[in-house]
Amino acid sequence: MRYILNGFSKLKYKLNIWSLSSIVVILILTIPSLSVFSGLFYPGNSNWIHFKAYLLSDYISNTVILISSVGIAAAISGTLLAWLVCMYDFPGRRFFKWALILPLSIPPYMGAYTYAGIFDYTGPVQTLIRQQTSWSIDPRHFDIMSIQGASFIFTIFLFPYVYMLVRSFLVNQSSSMLESSRLLGSSGISSFFAVIVPLSRVSIAGGVSLVMLEVLNDYGVVKYLGIPALSTAIFKAWFSLGDIQTAIKLSSYLMLAVCIVLILEKLLRGRRSFSYSSTKIRPLNATKLHGLHAFGATTVCALFFSAGFLVPLLQLASWSFKTYASVFDVDLLKAGFQSALTAGIAALLITLLSIIIANSSRISKGLASIAYSRIISFGYSIPGAVIAIGVLSLFVYLDRIIHPLYSSINSSAPSLLLSGSILMLIFAYVVRFMSIGYNSIDAGFEKNGRSYYEASRTLGMNITQTFFKVDMKMLKPAIASAFILVFVDILKELPLTLILRPFNFNTLSTKAFQYANDEMVQEASIASLIIVLISAVLILLLNKKNSKGEHNAF
Repeated sequence: MRYILNGFSKLKYKLNIWSLSSIVVILILTIPSLSVFSGLFYPGNSNWIHFKAYLLSDYISNTVILISSVGIAAAISGTLLAWLVCMYDFPGRRFFKWALILPLSIPPYMGAYTYAGIFDYTGPVQTLIRQQTSWSIDPRHFDIMSIQGASFIFTIFLFPYVYMLVRSFLVNQSSSMLESSRLLGSSGISSFFAVIVPLSRVSIAGGVSLVMLEVLNDYGVVKYLGIPALSTAIFKAWFSLGDIQTAIKLSSYLMLAVCIVLILEKLLRGRRSFSYSSTKIRPLNATKLHGLHAFGATTVCALFFSAGFLVPLLQLASWSFKTYASVFDVDLLKAGFQSALTAGIAALLITLLSIIIANSSRISKGLASIAYSRIISFGYSIPGAVIAIGVLSLFVYLDRIIHPLYSSINSSAPSLLLSGSILMLIFAYVVRFMSIGYNSIDAGFEKNGRSYYEASRTLGMNITQTFFKVDMKMLKPAIASAFILVFVDILKELPLTLILRPFNFNTLSTKAFQYANDEMVQEASIASLIIVLISAVLILLLNKKNSKGEHNAF
């Protein structure tokens, strides 16, 4: 009897308002994913039979080629750049340490139409060559409207995922291993392959998986460049054919691709770990480069920075000066306000829900904590188009259930009230980006530790009182980071917004994409430039804050 009472008291302790709220939120967030996954078992209609017989193989093969080529290229470039800025001292190193993160501020779909305009027949590259030389130019040599062009676009704008993770790992490593390698006669290149790559394997795998997931999530690049992929197939089934059942079937295939990427990441990570429990850790000392070696290192970093940020930024600024008189109007201001409104509301909601779940996880620990993080992280792994289809199915189902209720109140009420509202879009943002907010808040709780929480509980305060009087004050930096990160990602989001936005509702991202899709690339520059500048400033602020604790901080 005593054991039963003890077990009941423990259960009562764990089932507080925080844990109950967390369970409800997580269950709601998983419904769209489950509804899409169930699409694997739906019987196919005539549209699906046509897709499967004539189109699906091309969609799958192009998607596999893209994620494979971009993953390999991003792994090589990101690891190489992190190795250069961590291991060597060369002109511009302090600048490139943070500047190589800036390509993340430019969404790949914006980079796609920017580079398409740069290399177009009337673009600056071909025009300059014709004016300055007598060469006969074959326009096909400058055409990026291909799968190779898409791989280039994705690589130069997504390599910072690998760069940041590998650099963050290397700056905190001991120099003893590299010194031992050099004493054994290994050169810098040999040490890179024999020491740096094996040590950084976990970080490289994590960065590459993020890159692959971003490629799977993309719609703007493959649509603008005319490449049939799984994401474009979903849009074709929904917008062109109006067939949500086929769209769900295609989304389930894209979810399978996501699961394969996550499994590959686990396999690449393996079970290896490196610790320095018996070694005195000394930060890496950068080796001074001279002559051609210094010039080469600076040139490599400058090329990636220029291709991934400087060149697109300058081109967007140039187009903005030409078109601002005709584009900068009430509609653009309205799109900017709606972007800030939806991103702000969703970011605030995500931050609040993340605080509830992370605090519950911190209190309970054990399997519940692991389960929370796994389920929430999976949402960010799912492409936006897939989440959009799942959320749309859920809200249509809810409208059918509750329509008799609000039609009895107002006989002229539309049959799809929830499905046509901004509420559906904000809910989809929460499902998609919950992982970002949760990880930031959870990291803040881990940093603060449990000593203050336990001391407050010992002094007689309950869980809620402890949170507001103790934890909340210490958690402010993590809350700010969570809000900013989510805000930036929502500001750049395209596929999810295109599917779920209410009628005649535009954001800066959809406005830019519409202009580009209508072959009005220059007119798309102002909306794109606003997104890039806001994202760049916020990314730099966060990077500067997060770099204060690193060795060799810039």
